[in-house]
Amino acid sequence: MRSISTKLIIAFVSIGIISVAIIFITARWNTRAEFIRFLSDQSRTDIITQLSNYHHETGSWGGVELIFITVPTMQPNANSNYPARPFALADQNGTAIYSTSERYKPGGKIPDNDLQHGIPIAENGQVIGVYVPAPMPFGGNPREREFIDRTNLTLLYGALIGAAIAWLLGYILSRTLTRPIRELTQATHAVSEGDLSQQVPVRSNDELGELARAFNKMSAELSRSINTRKQMTADIAHELRTPLSLILGHAEAVHDGILPPTAENFEIIREEATRLGNLVDDLRTLSLADAGELSMTLQPLEPDKLLAEVVTLYQFQSQKKNIILELDVAPPLPTIEADPGRLTQVLTNILDNALRHTPEGGRIVLSANRSGGDVELAIQDSGPGLKTEDLERIFERFYRADASRQRQDGGSGLGLAIAKSIVQAHGGQLSAESEPGQGLKIIIWLPGKE
Repeated sequence: MRSISTKLIIAFVSIGIISVAIIFITARWNTRAEFIRFLSDQSRTDIITQLSNYHHETGSWGGVELIFITVPTMQPNANSNYPARPFALADQNGTAIYSTSERYKPGGKIPDNDLQHGIPIAENGQVIGVYVPAPMPFGGNPREREFIDRTNLTLLYGALIGAAIAWLLGYILSRTLTRPIRELTQATHAVSEGDLSQQVPVRSNDELGELARAFNKMSAELSRSINTRKQMTADIAHELRTPLSLILGHAEAVHDGILPPTAENFEIIREEATRLGNLVDDLRTLSLADAGELSMTLQPLEPDKLLAEVVTLYQFQSQKKNIILELDVAPPLPTIEADPGRLTQVLTNILDNALRHTPEGGRIVLSANRSGGDVELAIQDSGPGLKTEDLERIFERFYRADASRQRQDGGSGLGLAIAKSIVQAHGGQLSAESEPGQGLKIIIWLPGKE
């Protein structure tokens, strides 16, 4: 199988050779034809001049053949400066007076079609005769043939040089054009062998440059995805190990009699088992969302009623922490097509996060606004807020802005990731806004029902 470089070289050389061959053949034919026409025109001009002078001197065409007997250069087929092309001299009525061609006979009528190609000979504004050239293949004398042969040889050398240049340019251009492809091929093989750090240079702004940029982006995203998956696997193992260790430790301690079988010790085991079960459920929810198999029962839903129900659910918790929980709805709001249970899960996950980070005496505001034909829900807390680098990662799985915070002090780190997956499954978007010391605002955009 030929490489693409070889195919490009063959294509360039073929185009070059064909182009040069066409130019060579056309130039050779035109050179010969133009040279014949040049010589014929020179001969014709001299003959017409001689004929015109003869008639001016004698006043008639009688004895005109004497010109071609006394002037050797006017004789047909003579070795002269200009070959005498066969012709006929006709009077103004089209009757042949003199002819050097077997095509026309003196005294005979010259066909009108041939007369139309003739050249009138005028004197004092009146046509006194017609010079009618006859077709004749060009032979030429040796010097004239030598001139044409030298010209053709020069054209041949030019064609060969052109073909060589075409091959050289084809080789250079093919190597230049295929260089990015070779680099991409090598990088692809490296990626397939596990080297995800491959990046290829972008050498142009054309389709090949766009392909190189797409490969670099794909390689970087693939590397990030694999690193994220490795980190997530480690996080899952860590999250599972902590409650399992507590459950096993307390169970073995009770079994061995180190700890008494009291309700308090059994409650610790139950709480850790519950936390472990919740973590497994969260991971299953994310797995279903990633696979596009998250079960949802869509129905018409009024956003203000949904927010009011969630606020009612969290009234006790907010009062217990001395946090003001407000509802701010700007009617009228369009109806949305959603799963009420899943959207409640989204809001509770966000509210759980807000309650954990809002200090005592703080404020959490749930708001709803119309955005064109869509709905924008928001949860704003008065917590410490986040830095820009933390804000960009809060929807990642197991990510914690405060790395020192223990899991016992909060959730599994999957709540916001689950919320984002559910919102996206509804065709919406989830985003965050924050400044240090200004709290965190989570914005939910959902399409309105048409």
